[in-house]
Amino acid sequence: MTLIAENSTPVTTLKDSTSSLPVSSALQTLPPEPTQTVVTIYRPGQETIVQVVAEILGKPWTTETSLSTLGKGSNAVVVGILTDDLARSLEGCDRTGWVLVNTHCVDDGSFPVESLSDCCNYEFLYSLRSPFFRRDLTRFMSLILGQSRPHEDLKTKSRTNFISTTFPDVHAALPNLDILSVGSDAVELRVDLLVDPSQSVSDPIPSLRYVGHQLMLLRQHTEMPIIFTTRCTKENGKFPMEDPALFYKYLRRAIQWGVEYIDVELWLPEDIRKRLADDKGHSIIMSAFHDFSGTWKWTSPEAPRIFAESAKFADIVKMIAMASTVDANYELEYFRSTVRETYGAFPLLSAVNMGQMGQLSRALNTVFSPITHPLLPMIAAPGQLTAAEINEALHIMGSLAKRDLYAIGSFRSTPQSMFMEKCFNELSLPHSLTSIDRGPTTSIERVITQPAFGGASVHPPISSSTTCIPAVSEAAQAIGLIDTIVAARVPGSQLIGENATWKGIRATLTRDYVPSAYRGRAAIILAGSEGEASATIFALRSLGVGAIYTVGFRASGPLADGLEPFTSIQSVKLVEQPFVIVSALPPEKSLLVQPLLRHYRTSGRASPPSTRGKVYLDLTRGERTGDPVGVAVHAGWTAYGIEDVNAWTTVETLRLLVGQNVPFDFVRMASGRVF
Repeated sequence: MTLIAENSTPVTTLKDSTSSLPVSSALQTLPPEPTQTVVTIYRPGQETIVQVVAEILGKPWTTETSLSTLGKGSNAVVVGILTDDLARSLEGCDRTGWVLVNTHCVDDGSFPVESLSDCCNYEFLYSLRSPFFRRDLTRFMSLILGQSRPHEDLKTKSRTNFISTTFPDVHAALPNLDILSVGSDAVELRVDLLVDPSQSVSDPIPSLRYVGHQLMLLRQHTEMPIIFTTRCTKENGKFPMEDPALFYKYLRRAIQWGVEYIDVELWLPEDIRKRLADDKGHSIIMSAFHDFSGTWKWTSPEAPRIFAESAKFADIVKMIAMASTVDANYELEYFRSTVRETYGAFPLLSAVNMGQMGQLSRALNTVFSPITHPLLPMIAAPGQLTAAEINEALHIMGSLAKRDLYAIGSFRSTPQSMFMEKCFNELSLPHSLTSIDRGPTTSIERVITQPAFGGASVHPPISSSTTCIPAVSEAAQAIGLIDTIVAARVPGSQLIGENATWKGIRATLTRDYVPSAYRGRAAIILAGSEGEASATIFALRSLGVGAIYTVGFRASGPLADGLEPFTSIQSVKLVEQPFVIVSALPPEKSLLVQPLLRHYRTSGRASPPSTRGKVYLDLTRGERTGDPVGVAVHAGWTAYGIEDVNAWTTVETLRLLVGQNVPFDFVRMASGRVF
């Protein structure tokens, strides 16, 4: 079968939670500009961390011997100070507008002094031996400054899962972490199950030093949010209930370490739960209640009281009980419906029954269902299911109907299809995937109007004005191209044209720099046509870039406003230093970007970092002439290739089409050379 999309008049434009706003509304969604001074505390010999923090934030920096001078004419947003100078500087200081971050390199086996940790807002542990050091720091800074809010994205999903790592040492999970995480939206670190080799068997609680190192290691190897859990002895864990202050010590430190989700058990004294909620920053509090007795009932008066008490200081209420009968699952669903009627959408309720009798509830729960995996050494709770088992159960119950998905385009332009089939098998999804060539004469309409049509990825993309797609997201409308056709899960709902590529570009650009680092900075885009550059323009606008200079094309659509074409060598000289250069040139012309990369090369230690070249993104597909990425790296740029963008775009495409999360690293690993 050969297909082609036909263009005509514009169609309905939808604003939905997965797409962001169009260019006309872009300023409403720009990353927040840091309004606080980041005070970076460092040890002797580790002053380079101050410069790296400043580079990641895209802000000027300085070092001081006293903080008393802050606010007196300094333009630096990142200020470094030695640990030995900090205590003296804090005496009598007004810390309003400061974010104190204690940075500590663990390569020598040391750990921060507790008194120093206590006087800081946050703490970042790092290893310069790790190739993931900078990306870990970027993720940390993005969270603590509110630049990234993973929970806001997860709230829009129809269902979410998390995998609980039950390893005594995170090192054991790393070889399989990518495949363990397929189908999960977060990774739980069971702190109580960690075994500190430096401690005796009689001390079951791992030291803060060991936990900090384990968390650092886990975060460096997954982009997914982490859930920090200290489970007590009564609730199938190892932390002693007679010492609530110990829970606070570990959970408070987890907030300082920039963990996305903090599991706080409901039995803890109210003052501890309140203090954690007051100090949570941008972390999310999950209130946890477990009952293993088998006699506790969802129909009892105690159930709504527990939810109400949990809701006082939590963003997510987690209630888990042991089921002795199948009826307990139906009682739970009735309880869930009453909570929704009473409280609405906040706080979220994650509720399941444990044991074999309660497995049905694990399939019915839609908020952070705890899942396991065959490669884990043990299950975290009785009756846990894998993501694949939950999908099989949903399919049997009729809640996950089989749908026909398509990869539309030539084989060369739809490499995602091979990988997506692997994901369907891994997750036991019932869907089928068919690759279809698009030819010059017939219409796409005959496929998307089939009763079992479940969505499609389209490469090369089609115009957003295609009449056979009744609705288009605002992002796709502004970009002018649709690369994903989404079929809503609700029968009878209309199809939606989406664009996933711009999110793949944005995710790539924010791996080593926080989103606000791009705000107001200059960008250069090289492309053979406006269509090849439109997703990039939209992604850059979502980051709040300043002037965008174009080479090789002139824009005329809704994205054209504010674009300035380079018309001569004199135009290049007018731009002192772009923050980002993106090349989407045809393969045979890819070497044309190399003179620009060399012209704007970066070298040496500079402050403010705005004087340095930053990011080069190569979107050229096919065999390139020359080696632009190699030239960029040699000239001091942070460089990415089309493979990274393709992988991030595939992650987003799978979320749109089947509602499942697949980690970026798994995409890069399992896709082999297909990208």
